[in-house]
Amino acid sequence: MVHFVGAGPGAPDLITIRGKELLEKTDCIIYAGSLVNPALLDYAKEDCKVYNSAEMTLEQVIDVMKEFDKNGKDIVRLHTGDMSLYGAIREQMDQLDELGIEYDDTPGVSAFSGAASALCAEYTLPNVSQSVIITREAGRTPVPERESVTSFSKHGATMVLFLSSTLLEELQKDLLAGGVYTEDTPAAIVYKATWPDQKVCRCTVGTIAETAKKEDIHKMALILVGGFLGDEYERSKLYHPGFTTEFRKATE
Repeated sequence: MVHFVGAGPGAPDLITIRGKELLEKTDCIIYAGSLVNPALLDYAKEDCKVYNSAEMTLEQVIDVMKEFDKNGKDIVRLHTGDMSLYGAIREQMDQLDELGIEYDDTPGVSAFSGAASALCAEYTLPNVSQSVIITREAGRTPVPERESVTSFSKHGATMVLFLSSTLLEELQKDLLAGGVYTEDTPAAIVYKATWPDQKVCRCTVGTIAETAKKEDIHKMALILVGGFLGDEYERSKLYHPGFTTEFRKATE
């Protein structure tokens, strides 16, 4: 059996209980070494075999899975954050289907949740933004034109950008090209959210690249953009004394 497990955003205690238990029992761990905190490997039993997928191709990963499964052993495929976002798991699962190897999927805390916690921020604020767009800047991996940063920036919603910290000058231009965000729109760069060396930099859309350069951030960072990082918003009606709910009647 192959267990796909989300490692969480970085801190070893932010993996799920289920994910930790799978790490403790498994015979083999294949982990995304370029992104997963190696401290999570401390949960593994002494005789567990560990492979770093950053040094492997898809074919090599599948070969390891086949070998351990053939010998009746369990495998944990440990991906960063929650692997449903930029985890490249579909291609692995499709090959396992072809091979008749069973697998399951244990979700993790995404880095975009870790970044919000680092900022003590709420992505959705009344009369500011009720939608979160998770995307990336086009680089060596292309992005469909209908899903370009410029296209999405026209909504003015909260935006969280993965895999874009090496493309910040292009990102700034594309954010501004939508005509809704301005140079002064609040933004933030969160480097290695929840890791011991986490760094949070608040800036604006017009200073994203400059701020990253000043702070020497060029990888493992999320870029967050939108009015949710500002100071103005409306009070939630859910807890307003004048708002009736299924559990409480309005008192004013």
